[in-house]
Amino acid sequence: MALDCISFSIEKSRIAAIIGPNGAGKTSLFNCVTGFYRPTSGVILLNRADEELQLQRMSQPKIAAKARIARSFQNIRLFGAMTCLENLLVAQYTHRAPSAVSCLLNLPSAQAQERATVARARDLLERFGLLGFADQVARTLPYGAQRRLEIARALATDPVLLCLDEPAAGLNETESYELAERLSTLRDDGLTLLLIDHDMSLIMKIADQVIVLDGGRKIADGSPADIQADRRVIAAYLGEELD
Repeated sequence: MALDCISFSIEKSRIAAIIGPNGAGKTSLFNCVTGFYRPTSGVILLNRADEELQLQRMSQPKIAAKARIARSFQNIRLFGAMTCLENLLVAQYTHRAPSAVSCLLNLPSAQAQERATVARARDLLERFGLLGFADQVARTLPYGAQRRLEIARALATDPVLLCLDEPAAGLNETESYELAERLSTLRDDGLTLLLIDHDMSLIMKIADQVIVLDGGRKIADGSPADIQADRRVIAAYLGEELD
């Protein structure tokens, strides 16, 4: 069983991290939250001021557009043949797509929306240190820059929850430090983040809440300090025997 009786909640404007050994069920959990997998039982709720959404009943496009949940993947999945700017323009059409008629007639409303979309994309590129790469094809960027672009593209969808699957994978120490600063800033700006990563220094630095999985079950849930001292977590990672 990939996931078994897992229950937890995340508060708004917090960073929650999911950790655990390989095969613990971390990415499977992400896939359920973001609609790539449909759980056989249970409820996944997103509470908003205006309504409560049951994500397990929604398709991937609706989770992205209506629930406003965005994600990244373990393996980078950019539109490699597009420029950095185009990657961010495409992402915005989950919620900023003008009507077909206004586009065909090139109405002022369509022109204004296009300018706003480009401005938003360029602002995100600048925020992630990528403005100088705006017209460069995405697949030609250095690895660390591609990671930043993938996060910027997810943000272009204007999410309320950002799910990042191993965002620090393959980054050097400097890049990992810069990532921590950027994610902390996003949290301070009011965004809620759920992330998976094996970089424990990153997790312990920025996470407000840490959820630990092992064998498809939740074995711990608490602050970074609590998790570091939890004997069940130590046993899961180091194989120590418990009394």
